[in-house]
Amino acid sequence: MAKHPSGIKPESWLVSAGRASEPGAPLNVPPIPASNFIIGSGREYSRDDGTPTWEALEEVVGGLESGKAVAFASGMAAIAAVFDQLAAGAVVVLPDDCYQGVAGLAAAGAERLRWSVQRVAVDDTAGWIRSCGVADLIWLESPSNPLLTVADLEAVCAAPRKPGAIVAVDNTFATPLNQQPLDLGATVSLQSATKFIGGHSDLLAGVATTKDDALWHALIKSRELTGATPGTLEAFLAVRGARTLALRLQRAQQTAMMLSERLEMHPLVTRVRYPGLPSHPTHATAKRVLKGFGTIISFDLLGGAEFADGVCRNVRLIRHATSLGAVESTMERRAAIPGQGHLPPSLLRLSVGIEDADDLWGDLDSAICAAPP
Repeated sequence: MAKHPSGIKPESWLVSAGRASEPGAPLNVPPIPASNFIIGSGREYSRDDGTPTWEALEEVVGGLESGKAVAFASGMAAIAAVFDQLAAGAVVVLPDDCYQGVAGLAAAGAERLRWSVQRVAVDDTAGWIRSCGVADLIWLESPSNPLLTVADLEAVCAAPRKPGAIVAVDNTFATPLNQQPLDLGATVSLQSATKFIGGHSDLLAGVATTKDDALWHALIKSRELTGATPGTLEAFLAVRGARTLALRLQRAQQTAMMLSERLEMHPLVTRVRYPGLPSHPTHATAKRVLKGFGTIISFDLLGGAEFADGVCRNVRLIRHATSLGAVESTMERRAAIPGQGHLPPSLLRLSVGIEDADDLWGDLDSAICAAPP
């Protein structure tokens, strides 16, 4: 893995960044639940000027993404701040398979005639390159949610774009350890820190990172004006969770690969979507652009939605819950949303945690076999 600009590897940056250096200061920046500060230091009101706790999170993620970060109350708040940069009548290009919150936000703006929306298949590289010449916001998500299609970010981010256009990459599934969108030429990289950065299903936070100083200041201003500020405790927990990201990701990726291979051979599973499998449609792209294949698996079952729901009810070690990227494995059926593309009715999305791999397989196999189609 490449070294951080400071000269250390990202795994070391995760542990060392965001700490105070003054003698006598706490080793870890504590939660500082202050709304206002004594005038004279340059910091007066937290909504405008931030807090040391937020700044610790921004230092950790910003350095990891090779840019300058702005922390928000949630991943959606960070996403909304990027959309907030668009002028009236802008053209937005989204993947055909993307997070439903992004699709919903884009659709709501289109209904109010704030912008128009076009959709391009995640793996249609030529289509994305064409879009770069007309779009004001190119929104990429790779691997995509929930079908785990991998985009050729190298080609798309390097393509000539409309002057002033923003190329935004939701880097949540890959994490900055597996993918560096800003180094490839993206304008901004987004993290739902709720997921892998925090890693323990106990916070909501989002982070937007950019190398563009003007955009960085604009994102801070958007956070200030909308009040989309991160919670003090949440920022503290996100930093603490980030310390172990490298270890959690390594363990969970190894298990995800094993589970994917076994699921592919299961008689009641019709299709497995995991970028690390040679059978995955964008496996070759994933090998080239990702440093690791991630911890999320999507798979289709032989039966329909009722069978898939039964599998979710039958798991014991794996938790039947939404969200992803935490130490515990979670699974849910992903249903199609009207106007946002087709999903197989029996599609399950599994977020692999750090439990013993054989225990997870035993739980998953038993749950599938106990709920026959």
